[in-house]
Amino acid sequence: MGLSRTLEPEILDLLAADDPRARASRRDLARINIIMRQQTIMVNQLRAQTPPRRLADLGSGDGSFLLGVARRMAAHWPQVTALIVDRQDIVSAQTRSGFAALGWKCASVTGDIFAVLPHLDAEIITANLFLHHLDDADLRQLLSLVAQQARGFVVCEPRRSQTALLASRMVFALACNDVTRHDAVASVRAGFVGRELSQRWPAAGWQTQEGLALPFTHFFSARRDAV
Repeated sequence: MGLSRTLEPEILDLLAADDPRARASRRDLARINIIMRQQTIMVNQLRAQTPPRRLADLGSGDGSFLLGVARRMAAHWPQVTALIVDRQDIVSAQTRSGFAALGWKCASVTGDIFAVLPHLDAEIITANLFLHHLDDADLRQLLSLVAQQARGFVVCEPRRSQTALLASRMVFALACNDVTRHDAVASVRAGFVGRELSQRWPAAGWQTQEGLALPFTHFFSARRDAV
């Protein structure tokens, strides 16, 4: 029997950005992203999209994940403005310099996601390990707002499966702290499977793909049909 989707608060979301446990957990997440090959999965999906002028990454945190994606995409997508969208601006000067070295601009956009999303003016919107934080009503609202403004949308989320759940319980082997150990399990329980995101996508006239990417990641991509 499949796992039912359940949401519970994740500890990292409740901590101040400069809390030592939060900093340690963000370092843990960077390692987990590498193991899950999240950047590779995101890049593979983005290559099917038309190069944008502006790209917005939702729930982007310190921007390091998007910088890694940008390093792989910059040769194909020159002079993009990357919008780091999060509740707090924690993007370091080093990360901003990393974008500049690629010929990309980097700007932080802070505030409630539903308040800032209608004003992003971004052709491509991405999210990594973000949508699973939303309940069904908020998820549908976010997808509707994305479809109203963007022409491309790509997300990588936790795969909700017994295999992923078992793996999430093993992150202690990576020396992850208590925050990450709790949140890894919570993330999988709130993740996606099947065509759960496609079924919530609100608009016709889009090409969508959704499915399993490697053992632990669920991806969804949408591209507006040419008119």
